[in-house]
Amino acid sequence: MKMIGQQFPSIEMQAVMADGSFGKVNPGAASDGYTVVFFYPLDFTFVCPTELVAFHQAMGEFESRGCRVLGCSIDSVHSHAAWRRTPLNEGGVGALAYPLMSDMQKQLSTELGILNGDGVTYRASYLLDKSGTIRHMVINDLPLGRSVQEMLRMVDALAFYEENGEVCPANWQKGEAGMGADRESTAAYLAKKAA
Repeated sequence: MKMIGQQFPSIEMQAVMADGSFGKVNPGAASDGYTVVFFYPLDFTFVCPTELVAFHQAMGEFESRGCRVLGCSIDSVHSHAAWRRTPLNEGGVGALAYPLMSDMQKQLSTELGILNGDGVTYRASYLLDKSGTIRHMVINDLPLGRSVQEMLRMVDALAFYEENGEVCPANWQKGEAGMGADRESTAAYLAKKAA
């Protein structure tokens, strides 16, 4: 299982691109910005379309932060394309502003250690820095939809840390102060919050 601080696997994946064409994407490749990679169990299911649409609706926010988003499941690119062509009111996801990768051979999900006993992926989400290093990850069981807003907050927190060298306390939000990574800064922060 890949963990925080390790390089995300560098594997070229088949994908349905944002414009609907077929292409290839390497999620672990170094880039000019951050990368969010999220896995979902299967196309044409129930919680999954709510997540895909939520990421689509937040793409302006991710793009404004210089962050690309990549979705992935074990379905084929043809299944992804058909799901994108299916209207929302018929259980589809419609056009999406980010690529959907196909892990039909389960190579990436196996290397990440995110397959369940039925051979589908858990709802795993990864935030990669510009070098492709995993800086944040969360894995949900199948019934538990993830928070796109929390992923945006984590992108902000990583950017804040990299720009300022300060750590982000609990419930930190963009625009708030950080702390030094020392006892005195923590004590001062907690005293201020308790007041």
